[in-house]
Amino acid sequence: QVHLVESGGGLVQTGASLRLACAVSGRPISDYAMAWFRQAPGKEREFVAAIRKSSTFVNYAEYLKDRFIISRDDRTATVYLQIDNLKPEDTAVYYCAADPWDNISYYHTDYDDWGQGTQVTVSS
Repeated sequence: QVHLVESGGGLVQTGASLRLACAVSGRPISDYAMAWFRQAPGKEREFVAAIRKSSTFVNYAEYLKDRFIISRDDRTATVYLQIDNLKPEDTAVYYCAADPWDNISYYHTDYDDWGQGTQVTVSS
């Protein structure tokens, strides 16, 4: 079974940047498309970005794509989420998810494997 561990979150000020990482173990990362979701208190888990197994295609939530960049390094079995110009509304727990079917779905219910999340808090 694949194991996912997120890192890189923290408390930052508005306008800062963060680079989140998701370390993949247990199974080859090349077996999975990878996605990032986030969940703010009292809200549904929402799609942020996803990247296909071969990195040939990436997808973003439309309203986030100008500030978020997803990438993967299969040599180190790590997926990254670069977030620039952070805003208070970006405050959430950020989760990575693995998708063996390469569908890069927008729906969190389509993913079976999740990390424990990393907290991002943006102060105004």
